[in-house]
Amino acid sequence: MGVPAFFRWLSRKYPSIIVHCVEEKGKECNGVRIPVDTTKPNPNEVEFDNLYLDMNGIIHPCTHPEDKPAPKNEDEMMVAIFEYIDRLFNIVRPRRVLYMAIDGVAPRAKMNQQRSRRFRASKEGVELAEEKHRMREEIIQRGGYLPPEEIKERFDSNCITPGTEFMDNLAHCLRYYIADRLSNDPGWKNVTVFLSDASVPGEGEHKIMDFIRRQRAQPNHDPNTHHCLCGADADLIMLGLATHEPNFTIIREEFKPNKPRPCALCGQMGHEIKECQGTAREKKGEHDEFAETMPVSEQEFIFIRLCVLREYLARELTMASLPFPFDFERSVDDWVFMCFFVGNDFLPHLPSLEIREGAIDRLVNIYKTVVHKTGGYLTQNGYVNLERVEMIMQAVGVAEDNIFKKRKEDDESFKRRQKEKKKRMKLEQQGPAYLTTGQFAPHALGRRGQPEPVHNARHQAFNMRMQNMEQHNRDAAQSLKAMMRNSGNSSAGPSNSSESRGVKRPADDSDSEPEPEDNVRLWEEGWKQRYYKTKFDVDVSDDGFRKKVVQSYVEGLCWVLRYYYQGCASWKWYFPFHYAPFASDFKDISEMFKEFEKETKPFKPLEQLMGVFPAASGNFLPPTWRNLMSSPDSSIIDFYPDDFAIDLNGKKYAWQGVALLPFVDERRLRAALADVYGDLTPEETKRNSLGSDVLFLSKSHPLFDFIHELYRTESHEDTEIPPELCHGIQGILNLDDNPILPDKTVQSPIPMLRDITQNSSIGVKFKDPQYADGFVFKAALLPAAKIPNKVLKPGDWEKSNREPWRPQLGFNPNRQQAHLDQSAFRALDHNMNRNQHGGGQYSNTPPPGSYHRGNYRSHHGGGHQPAYQHSRQTGLLGAPPSFHPSHNPRQQSYGGGGGGGGHGWDRAMQQQQSAYQQNMNRGGGAGPGNYQQRYDNRRDDWQDRRDNRGQHHQVEFTRGRGAVVDGASLSRIM
Repeated sequence: MGVPAFFRWLSRKYPSIIVHCVEEKGKECNGVRIPVDTTKPNPNEVEFDNLYLDMNGIIHPCTHPEDKPAPKNEDEMMVAIFEYIDRLFNIVRPRRVLYMAIDGVAPRAKMNQQRSRRFRASKEGVELAEEKHRMREEIIQRGGYLPPEEIKERFDSNCITPGTEFMDNLAHCLRYYIADRLSNDPGWKNVTVFLSDASVPGEGEHKIMDFIRRQRAQPNHDPNTHHCLCGADADLIMLGLATHEPNFTIIREEFKPNKPRPCALCGQMGHEIKECQGTAREKKGEHDEFAETMPVSEQEFIFIRLCVLREYLARELTMASLPFPFDFERSVDDWVFMCFFVGNDFLPHLPSLEIREGAIDRLVNIYKTVVHKTGGYLTQNGYVNLERVEMIMQAVGVAEDNIFKKRKEDDESFKRRQKEKKKRMKLEQQGPAYLTTGQFAPHALGRRGQPEPVHNARHQAFNMRMQNMEQHNRDAAQSLKAMMRNSGNSSAGPSNSSESRGVKRPADDSDSEPEPEDNVRLWEEGWKQRYYKTKFDVDVSDDGFRKKVVQSYVEGLCWVLRYYYQGCASWKWYFPFHYAPFASDFKDISEMFKEFEKETKPFKPLEQLMGVFPAASGNFLPPTWRNLMSSPDSSIIDFYPDDFAIDLNGKKYAWQGVALLPFVDERRLRAALADVYGDLTPEETKRNSLGSDVLFLSKSHPLFDFIHELYRTESHEDTEIPPELCHGIQGILNLDDNPILPDKTVQSPIPMLRDITQNSSIGVKFKDPQYADGFVFKAALLPAAKIPNKVLKPGDWEKSNREPWRPQLGFNPNRQQAHLDQSAFRALDHNMNRNQHGGGQYSNTPPPGSYHRGNYRSHHGGGHQPAYQHSRQTGLLGAPPSFHPSHNPRQQSYGGGGGGGGHGWDRAMQQQQSAYQQNMNRGGGAGPGNYQQRYDNRRDDWQDRRDNRGQHHQVEFTRGRGAVVDGASLSRIM
């Protein structure tokens, strides 16, 4: 999940780190799709060596997307995943390594968050189903219309967890996909592909980091390797900085907030389920051809350049007059460490540090002030100096009281602004009591709709008065209904009883949603006493308990930093509280932590499912294991509550709150599972085992013959990779139990995809280079690393705060981009008519070969109209086309020649001519009130006036060509 709001804060503070991806699209010729040639240079004008995919960030949007219809079955989900990877490969085009990492069994510290998320998802699914059922009954009782309820199986996203059949099937499908691309795509032929599926322990992004750490510690590693990591989690930015690789880029989907979603009841856009009125769906399209469609726009991608972020941090973290030598790499590690205090996947954030309130900036300022007293940096190679950290925390603790008071003031100010905004919006929505119609009706600028004329002014005035009266009657009826609902049934009892008195109607300016009750009130005196009493149920005077909470949090800080820089220090450790202590409680912490327990082991996949799944997702587990979740006689039934509280903890929305779930006792869980392990089938036993990474490559790869020889000699011993054959990559190889071998058919696990009969790929087990216990990976630049050229200019610092941000396409800052000013946009809107369905006047213009220089002859009415010359009528494309049927259609084909494409152009011309005629027929005839004809009658008068003033400008467009028009020219013709 990463750090909430971290990326938004980072992109606003350091906008130049973001670059929009340039993506080359595939083409289609005669119904045959032509894929993109990824062997060509990258259109983003940068060449990447390694591409790493955090696969869970791909699996979730492909299996249950939020902005488009969901796949109908598991096979379509797999194909969607393949297409997503193809897009990323097309954009990045790695030349050496493609590493796919799926989340395996996570450390115990992460399992707490996974447990919370999965219990929440199950609870929210049940609540949504109940709300839909209740709303459906209410709407039907009111006489509303709702489409028949579809009976379909809901996709439980909890199955995207190691140990389920879905994840096992996904691993098989990805092996097939890799073999297919290595055999058939030229862009993959020299790429080494690694697949770390869900059977390999560890989170996907941390398996990737472990691979990078272990490779860069080898003597054959290229220190100037250009890495690209794909993932949506914000903590990937900190992980990328922790590698200290100078060329590190992150690619992710561009976040677009407030995407429209259809109502879960009626399927219509524009409202949520609680606002559904059960009205019939409006007709969409002339023949309702868009009835079942959902507005879909292809997701775009952005690059996050960590080399540019390092430039920003170099300016921000550089400190003068230090009592020790300044080391930028060490200061970056300290910056990463301080970001942990605002929240991460393993620890709750400190109450006084909210990232939306500038907590990171506050910490950096305190750090730069206190570091002169600390005598050194806070961290080194992933190890924390707690004595120096205590000085930072005490400085934050001094300001805690003021932070809480200012937070309350800002919250009250925000509520006032929101209340005023609601008032203004309500007044704007009401509008005037009546609106005129006909030619006096208000119309938006740029619309080409032609209003009807007023034929009878008295009749129009009468309609206006009647419309006003009907509106008043409707308002009165609604008020009466509301009074009747509030008053209740007066005959049920005395008139002065509380039941018949009705409910007090809220004021117009009151908030529609009740504010959650906050019993802690951090902005008032005694906040620490109330916090510990409410959250921990202990008195603030209990110093022993407070010290225990602080000690666990300090251990967590050390564990997280070690996890980022050295790997998992302990698979068993976790933070055993739901809430964090205050910064002012960090006293005498230097001796609170010594070392983590050694030789800990991860859970097995099915054991993790028992630790993170609610009882509602028990269908993914074996029957006897599932029974432990629901049976009243189960010794661990208390781990699986049917309902649980969510503490908003000062927040507004439930997803921001804290799920108060009991922590799983590992000892009790293992004891209960010992009795049911014997019930596992061979297939379940296989899914419950831990696996290893698999390396794939094609016949054209230099390492192919070496691996093929291992299979030929059936060598089952561990074999080291010759680094000179694999771009300096080192590791240990072992034969795969179910290998993919060249010239052997690879069966497709998806019925809609063909088998690979001419396979040219090979797969083998891979293990990262091993190091001795106690080995420390150095968090520093490698000696031969070259720092990229500087990107930021002096003006970029002021631009980020004062000028509007403009996106950059690709990595070349000098790329020429098209630009239109406001007058050009008005001209485009005027001619294209984006506000109406079906396109504008020139939406169905035929090919250029059918344009003629003569006057335009109308097809609706047979009369002759003079040639259009006014700029607002000709627009950017010149006069509307004229169609003259030819006796020899081939002579009018595009390009003037014969050729085989003539008939295609003839058909296109006929279709577009018919469409153009339909558009003109809908556009209005030759009636007396038509704006078009009145304009034509007065056109000559306008022309004479312009000639007399000497201000006539001619805009000439050549036959069959476009014209480049700048903003100034557009302004003149407008």
